[in-house]
Amino acid sequence: MDRKTVRGLKFFLIFFCFGLGLVLLVTSLSSPNRLVIQKNQEQSVAGSVSDVARQVSPSIVGISNLRSTGDMFNRSKSEATGSGVIYDHLGHIITNYHVVRNADHLIVTLADGNTKEASLVGSDPRTDLAVIKIAVEKKVTPARLGNSDRLAVGQQVVAIGNPLGLRFARSVTSGIVSGLNRVITTEEGFVLRLIQTDAAINPGNSGGALVNLNGEVIGINTIKIAMPGFEGMGFSIPSSQVKTIAAEIIKNGRVIRPLLGIKILGEINLQEARYYKLPVTNGVIIEPLKGGPAIKAGIKPNDIVSKINGKPVKTGLELQEKIFACRAGDKVTLDITRLPADKNSRIENLRCQIELVNS
Repeated sequence: MDRKTVRGLKFFLIFFCFGLGLVLLVTSLSSPNRLVIQKNQEQSVAGSVSDVARQVSPSIVGISNLRSTGDMFNRSKSEATGSGVIYDHLGHIITNYHVVRNADHLIVTLADGNTKEASLVGSDPRTDLAVIKIAVEKKVTPARLGNSDRLAVGQQVVAIGNPLGLRFARSVTSGIVSGLNRVITTEEGFVLRLIQTDAAINPGNSGGALVNLNGEVIGINTIKIAMPGFEGMGFSIPSSQVKTIAAEIIKNGRVIRPLLGIKILGEINLQEARYYKLPVTNGVIIEPLKGGPAIKAGIKPNDIVSKINGKPVKTGLELQEKIFACRAGDKVTLDITRLPADKNSRIENLRCQIELVNS
């Protein structure tokens, strides 16, 4: 082997060893970096709920409803608790109507532990919303209201409130949006269109916040289904509705809408109509409220509304929305099916014209 060939082999071995060492060095340095990056990403995802809780919790308050019960000779006091969301820097707080209903005194507990007596600005039983107000001596932290119209089923959300009272103030639970536009009829006969979530909502959470991962309140928690065998079915009032109602309450002290003066009892579907041999295929069962326009027009309990202004109505929500699309003073025409009061009576088909009044 000549000298030139030996020199070439030496250079080859030197560069090969140098290249191998460089590859090993780069590999050893890059592996920990990948682990660090992955670890940081995991921390960011796991911390998103805690970030939301830290951001929104100062805007959540506890509300104590103090009221007296009984007569003047046997009087007692009771206390119920709920939650609320600070709406603005002026001290307005959004909560549920049922949280503040029949209150003699309202006490608000802020995130820093201070308590304030609150006054009722106004309420709207039809949407189960109310606005109360506290005197603001130092800066409060209003929540940011998001756009509930942009929600998607499966989207992660966080519920913040005071389950079982102030001992568990600003408890945080997380879950997803289980459904949108869920139609619920309240005990008072009002029909609500709500957000369904599996984030845990318990007594005391009412009036608290349902929040997206951007820290925006997209719902006010209102009710849950509490029946044996049912879990994870809570409901929230969409923020798009909350904004409208809260603004009107703050401006007028109440929500002004046309009133027919009825309570919705239920709905008749095609199968029930056939079974009872009704002359209609669908309808809404109603009951007139005392002193309202409907009872003055001759509406009776369990009358079935099949049309309003000549257009069919199949659900209580449809009937409610068609009425709310009118103005006080407008006259609406209801097509009514009245079931027989006894065996000697017949099914009646009636047409009633009713003038709406302000609520």
